[in-house]
Amino acid sequence: MSELDMLLRLFFAAVLGGLIGIERERQGRPAGLRTHILVAVGSALLMLVSIEIANGYSKGTADPGRIAAQVVSGIGFLGAGTILREGANVRGLTTAASLWVAAALGLASGAGMYLAALITTVIVLMALILLSRVEKGFLDTKQHKRVKLTVVDRPGQLGKITTLLGKYKINIVNLEMESSQHHEVDIQLILRVPADTDLWEVLDELMHVDGVLAVDHEF
Repeated sequence: MSELDMLLRLFFAAVLGGLIGIERERQGRPAGLRTHILVAVGSALLMLVSIEIANGYSKGTADPGRIAAQVVSGIGFLGAGTILREGANVRGLTTAASLWVAAALGLASGAGMYLAALITTVIVLMALILLSRVEKGFLDTKQHKRVKLTVVDRPGQLGKITTLLGKYKINIVNLEMESSQHHEVDIQLILRVPADTDLWEVLDELMHVDGVLAVDHEF
């Protein structure tokens, strides 16, 4: 393989990885443009090294996929660093998946599979951009709301609140509790509320729950 061909494959990997990285960067994700380019170019280089070792140094007796195969498992450690757990929420799975795809694009580019890599990039960008809008516009029938309650610190108080929320089919996405003065507890709730639910009605009922002293909200 000529050096020009190697450079072309590395550059192609950088461009494809960069396209995905730009989309992640615009969304404010922890792994953005530079990370995706590095993953794609590094994977392409490992693929080139594998091919050259198999063809040049071992005279065709080595498996060209042995080094490159380690990219598939190794990228998992990098992707895990983008996954964050916030209460009951898990964030970063899409970015972790995009890093995994960037590695695959690098391997395909390093192997000279330009068309397959290009089509994959188009599909990935469609999934990240277009399908995201579809999810928000048509599939996401619920919305997240942040509510803060101040309640009396006594047994069973939280149970009354969750029972009321359950009546309206409201899920608690995240819950944080902090003791305050005068035997009171501040409860921070992130709620997943059905779109057809009147949240003002829910808040009014919460105010009338025995032991609830104050209700605040962020809409």
